[in-house]
Amino acid sequence: MPRRATIIEVAREAGVSKTSVSRYFSGERDKLSPALCERIAAAALRLDYRPNQMARGLKGGRSRLIGMLVADIRNPFSVAVMHGVERACREQGLALLVCNTDNDPELERTHLGLMAAYQVEGLIINASGSPDAELQALTDQGMPLVLLDRELGTVQADLVGLDNAKAIDLALDHLAEQGYGELLYLSEPPERASPRRERLTRFQDGLAVRRLTGEAYTMNGSDDELVRAIEAFLTRSAHKGSGEVPRALLCANGAVTLAATRAMQRLGARLGKTGLMGIDELDWCALIDPGITTLAQPTEAIGQQAVASLLAKPNSQADAKARQHRFEPKLIARGSTRLTG
Repeated sequence: MPRRATIIEVAREAGVSKTSVSRYFSGERDKLSPALCERIAAAALRLDYRPNQMARGLKGGRSRLIGMLVADIRNPFSVAVMHGVERACREQGLALLVCNTDNDPELERTHLGLMAAYQVEGLIINASGSPDAELQALTDQGMPLVLLDRELGTVQADLVGLDNAKAIDLALDHLAEQGYGELLYLSEPPERASPRRERLTRFQDGLAVRRLTGEAYTMNGSDDELVRAIEAFLTRSAHKGSGEVPRALLCANGAVTLAATRAMQRLGARLGKTGLMGIDELDWCALIDPGITTLAQPTEAIGQQAVASLLAKPNSQADAKARQHRFEPKLIARGSTRLTG
């Protein structure tokens, strides 16, 4: 195995002090001039120097690790936010340790113990269960904590995520403006995540003020059940009043949008004549003819804000006031909500 370059060799190569190199790799680059930083970076690259972060943590009490727990790493939202978190960590000289809980509360508790063992300097959690006691124990020990997307009952921590009320308002306004009068709101079980509850409540409250009618359907069965539910909605709404009521499906997230799109294809329903809109912008939404209208979350900004909130936290959160950083989505209108005859 090739011998690892040392910090002394990097200092000699760059023509700087060992202290300057140490500051560069320990997140204190603001104390160095840009020219000095460039020399150290170039020297480290030439020597293929990689600092031993675990040894640094044992020596100085800082691991330079940020922990991140995600409920489902297959979720495109989680992957996109993770990218923003990783970039922000890199800019601060931090490394990111990611654990996937796979929507398993027991596995979530196991991973929380792992994060504590690695002495992460802060934790970003997209909760899959209700680990209030475990998280409270970590914050009592002085670990900064940020909740991603999902609130918890008793934990006092900053929350970073989508403005769910604004998202539903934008969706309802858009569908009403396009001429749709009756809506079916599709969601995964709302009791399992606070954003789902917030979006469902806003949908139900927002119908009457826009002179819309609608109902909600919770997806917790098979694809066949979803197809039957959509078919029943479309058939029922087609016979109300003296004429046909334009109708549309509103999907609570990207996974639901995908399931609804497949169901519509199986039913042979024409997009536009039957509206389809979803929260979360996914790559394939622009490829399905005539394009799926979405509300895109600013995932990069959400990830970077999560790290910024961690770094702004004091060593103890006992007296810190929890804040919420809610981001507005961007409407991307496509043919699936362009009402056609």
